[in-house]
Amino acid sequence: MAAKFMQLVLTPAVQAAQERYFGRHQAVAGAPERDPFTDDEAAFIARRDSFYMATMNSDGWPYIQHRGGPAGFLRVLGPHQLGFADFKGNRQMLTTGNLDGNDRVALFLMDYPNRERLKILGHAQVLDAREHPALADQLTPTPELRSKIERLFLIEVMSFDWNCPQYITSRYTAAEAAVKGFAAGGTSASFPAP
Repeated sequence: MAAKFMQLVLTPAVQAAQERYFGRHQAVAGAPERDPFTDDEAAFIARRDSFYMATMNSDGWPYIQHRGGPAGFLRVLGPHQLGFADFKGNRQMLTTGNLDGNDRVALFLMDYPNRERLKILGHAQVLDAREHPALADQLTPTPELRSKIERLFLIEVMSFDWNCPQYITSRYTAAEAAVKGFAAGGTSASFPAP
């Protein structure tokens, strides 16, 4: 567990709730300024073809959006930085607008077949891909998607945490199910945990 993550999320209100329900609370002292990614996090992120990203709007309402693309479209750019290309979509601009007022993000990355999840906290900035063509080229996951990129997201990572696999239901894409020898209808299937 990354110490900085727990230091950031263990607010006084969280600690009070822990005291109320468990008779004690957690505390983290001596956490680094930021937790750097290791090879394990970089490899996990490189295998993902989707993730969820949470932002907060100016009225204090959270918003969670799914982001997807070819495996590896979310790129580790350094020990404290992620980046990804944002493709043409529904044009609501909710995440982009939210980040204009509050740059904090939470990312939730799932590996359903292996029952693993990685949570990431950071500060994001959105760049216009037209104004940063070299970075857009770097973040383009496949050449045929280059013309669909409108924005670029850069995330300065503060911390991350791995969750335990408890209560994660194994789910498989049709391709993963075929490799495992399962008969899957549709695009995904759910099976009991291994």
